[in-house]
Amino acid sequence: MKQTIPITLFVVLMLTAALHAAPKEAEWNQSVDKAVEYLKTTQAADGSWSQAPRNRGVTGIIVTGLLQTGRVGTDAPVVAKGLTFIESLVNAKAGHIAGPEATVQLQNYVTSVNVLALTTAKKPEKYKGIVGDGVNFLRKLQWDDEEGKDQKDDFFGGAGYDSKSRPDLSNTQFFIEALREAGVPADDPSLKKALIFVSRCQNLKSEFNDRPWSGKINDGSFIYSAAGGGQTKTSDDPKNETLSGYGSMTYAGIKSMIYCGLSKDDKRYKAAFEWIQKHYTLDGNPGMPTELAERGLYYYYHTLAKTLDLMGIDEFVDASGKKHDWRAELTAALIKRQKPDGSFTNVNDRWMEGDPTLVTGYALMALSHCKPKK
Repeated sequence: MKQTIPITLFVVLMLTAALHAAPKEAEWNQSVDKAVEYLKTTQAADGSWSQAPRNRGVTGIIVTGLLQTGRVGTDAPVVAKGLTFIESLVNAKAGHIAGPEATVQLQNYVTSVNVLALTTAKKPEKYKGIVGDGVNFLRKLQWDDEEGKDQKDDFFGGAGYDSKSRPDLSNTQFFIEALREAGVPADDPSLKKALIFVSRCQNLKSEFNDRPWSGKINDGSFIYSAAGGGQTKTSDDPKNETLSGYGSMTYAGIKSMIYCGLSKDDKRYKAAFEWIQKHYTLDGNPGMPTELAERGLYYYYHTLAKTLDLMGIDEFVDASGKKHDWRAELTAALIKRQKPDGSFTNVNDRWMEGDPTLVTGYALMALSHCKPKK
């Protein structure tokens, strides 16, 4: 005979489940809302955040983070003012979104994050032209035949801070994401070139990376740059020849490979996935030495969150077989670090992470991929 649960017991069980689920969503909402309130109080009269000229890129990060959370819309004053500031950075003649001057540092980074902000605003009727010009400008910054670099050169396919800077994976990952979010298909020539550079940033000896150093570690991790004989950020010693990879760049490498259309069956993807399984942690930027564990921590958080979401992973299984609800774990890690005023900051000031406005933008970008599913 089929047994049924008494209606009263069923109601109790449903209420209990709801009570257990509610705090998770409530805590996420509370953390995001506190961060939003902090950003409202720190926004400048012109709609930007942080000090000039760094406000040009920081504002794009923050607007993107605010919109991605879904807790504020494009018509909210805090976002509308931020978008107005970004519009003021449009250089119609050059096509970039990095300021009115003809020449400005960080052109790639700033234009890329501002393309992300404008595409996240979902107002194509207003921003289609600006975004299109931005994409065309970014293409010109990529190192390729036009700069006298053929496929054999370790600069080829990458993007740096501007048209004269050596390429690196950080700038290249933002370049790739900006193009993809702007609607550029994965088989676009610019992305095919970018994949060549990205592949050469991986510690993996293969037909895709024949650099002299590629097989020394051979663990699937990613370094900062393949250019100039290779560079990593796990050491400040310029004579350091150990090109060890680390978390933020390895997740950036995976994300970039996916955006460039690489299959999950590809050896490059598999090797990188094995590395993050062995090094899953939210206590620091894995791969960094202990004394530098918090270097680039919030950059790591938002890149990890974006990448795992893009990979379609809800439950992450590490190398030991332990299962992780990474969204819940990352949310908890961020809440633990949030200041009473709603801001986030890093004790390690490297890469501007001592700036609470930038880091709060990174935190919102990370949290946007951790939103509890109803």
